[in-house]
Amino acid sequence: MAKKLIADLMVDYLERRNVKYVFGLCGHTVIGMLDALSRSKKVKYISNRHEAVASTAADGYARVTHKASVVLCHLGPGLTNVLTGVANAAFDSIPMVVIAGDVPSYYFGKHPHQEVNMHGDATQYKILEPVVKRAWRVDDPEALGEIMDKAFRLAESGRPGPVLIDMPMDMFSREVEDYLWDRTYKDSHITMKPALDPEAAKGIAKKLVEAKNPVLHAGGGILLAQASDELADLAEFLDIPVSRTLMGQGCLPDNHPLMVGQTGFWGLEFTHSLTVNADVILGLGTRFAEADSSSWYRGVTFDPDHTEFLQIDIDPMEIGRNYPVSIGAIGDLKLGLKQILEEVKKICPEGKKNPELRAKIAKAKKAFKESNVAISTDGRFPMTPQRILHDVKAVVPEDAHIFTDVGWNKNGVAQQFDVNVPGTIHHSSGLATMGFGASAVLGGKLAAPDKVCLTLTGDGGFGVNPTCLATAVEQGIACTWVVMNNSAFGTIAGLENGNYGTKFGTVFQTPDGKSYSPSWAGVAKAYGVESICVQSADEFLPAMKKAMAANKEGRPFLVEAPMENIVVPTPGCWNINDIYSPSALVKEGKLVKDEKGRFVAPNHAKSHKGK
Repeated sequence: MAKKLIADLMVDYLERRNVKYVFGLCGHTVIGMLDALSRSKKVKYISNRHEAVASTAADGYARVTHKASVVLCHLGPGLTNVLTGVANAAFDSIPMVVIAGDVPSYYFGKHPHQEVNMHGDATQYKILEPVVKRAWRVDDPEALGEIMDKAFRLAESGRPGPVLIDMPMDMFSREVEDYLWDRTYKDSHITMKPALDPEAAKGIAKKLVEAKNPVLHAGGGILLAQASDELADLAEFLDIPVSRTLMGQGCLPDNHPLMVGQTGFWGLEFTHSLTVNADVILGLGTRFAEADSSSWYRGVTFDPDHTEFLQIDIDPMEIGRNYPVSIGAIGDLKLGLKQILEEVKKICPEGKKNPELRAKIAKAKKAFKESNVAISTDGRFPMTPQRILHDVKAVVPEDAHIFTDVGWNKNGVAQQFDVNVPGTIHHSSGLATMGFGASAVLGGKLAAPDKVCLTLTGDGGFGVNPTCLATAVEQGIACTWVVMNNSAFGTIAGLENGNYGTKFGTVFQTPDGKSYSPSWAGVAKAYGVESICVQSADEFLPAMKKAMAANKEGRPFLVEAPMENIVVPTPGCWNINDIYSPSALVKEGKLVKDEKGRFVAPNHAKSHKGK
């Protein structure tokens, strides 16, 4: 037995968990931990210029590794700054352990420098309580070993998400007997995941086999469970079409013959023609969220009056959240899909073949791509967003990790950019955080150093926090930023213009009304990042090739592309359109029937019932 500093014991623990990076920003409450990290040979500290960059980079790292990332931040403004990145991780089920410094424990309630105590002494941890699975304030240094074990296990198990360990700064410098950490050498670092109830697997298998028009509807839970192969096996054995959510992109390759594409507001007409006419839909790792379900309008994306819903999720709170289910089951999707296929083979040993369906899907995909050829190869300047995506697709490897932001670079990508390697596209969905991609790509590259890692971001998103450039230079992170610059908060500009005929507050301009944009390529150069701002559409592809060459040589690179603000096609519904521009067919968020007794979608959508 020997006495050791808490900070040294914490770093030793991180090393034993094979934590490779701690993302953070310094402050006087955490310098004890920084001192201990400075002596580590296995854990590298990634210093950032803003806590939101740190937490978002940590989010990106965890998305690629499927392991809890670690964030270190200061109290007060450090914790408020880190909040958005932590909330983004929470909404998208990303595991993270946040270690936050706090005021000395013996000064609780005296309001020392930067203490948050407006509603209770030393209550800064409550700032993150709404967006973490658990928040611990360490009041007893002898309990920390047990807390660390609990924190990592909770972050990574069940529905993954962030947790908080709030550390009064004196705790880092306390000494305790090292035997108090003995349990951390014995506690396993893996929590075994639950399979489905056997009766649920049998019941789901029976309904899928007997259904005439079944659909597998896949969400981000498939990717969290790394269950793409199992999804493909089930779909192919019964020839069932697979639709997906935004977060489900890449659950199957977009070029898979049974993948029919995204549903909802930014979905596809063909996808909706299948989902709205399905007699059975099995939801996999999705809560049937608003944008993916056309604000739950009946007969637009889904029709609960004519469809029987089955649902599997790791989180019991999501079962039946938005549609009633005849079978709701809790379990890991990788295990559960294997179970269902085993039961299917007992009922239907030969499987099913539906060549007509496959031909129909192939025809629809071909027609959609052909409809976009002209605008995707258009030479106008500023560029069309479709041309940008077309040229990125031409030069970026299929296994590149792509981090999107908000706007065309997310919604258009999910609709029109094929992702053919599961787990390589990373969207901010639940919180839809502007600025996500530019910082998350840092962590992505650290997690996958041998892969191309780039972000597709708008000028609005990139402008939120360009200090991510400094992190890339200081830490030698060879990622690529593609800034799609339309001098506006483009999605909101289009939404406002479509409903009110104005773009007030959404476009960037000088007092005299002229369009304004910083030179993001110039900003990158000032940070020490190589960059190009293209001056024509034909310059973009060569610029991307230079970026890829820099990536291979270990250098960060930024490509800025002036872009026309074209609205992403919206085959589905979104209730906000109908609040702003009410239709006679909409009352309080619900569709009403037309003169023929049919549900008819308002505004952008069309009813697929009976097609």
